[in-house]
Amino acid sequence: MYCMGSGLGFVLGSVSAAQADNKALGQFLASECTTCHQLSGESTGGIPPITGWPKSQFIAVLRSYRAKERDNEVMQTIAGRLSDDEIAALAAFFEDLGKK
Repeated sequence: MYCMGSGLGFVLGSVSAAQADNKALGQFLASECTTCHQLSGESTGGIPPITGWPKSQFIAVLRSYRAKERDNEVMQTIAGRLSDDEIAALAAFFEDLGKK
């Protein structure tokens, strides 16, 4: 039983480290997003706020831009350069900003 518990702690610790790395990657990638989208959560010039969006919504929206299912050439270009992992990292970062 002891070995099983310590193994679980290792796995959970790895998950927490992976989540922190994911948010750090998201923060790094977000500099391109924040050229237009405000970190404050304010909407400016018709550009919607993206802070606080649930991860699932953020991921779905960026994937739809990447697939050119949503009509915005700038967002299609940006999303088209992002991998699924990068989109997930951005989603984690921006969702977390909404909690502060």
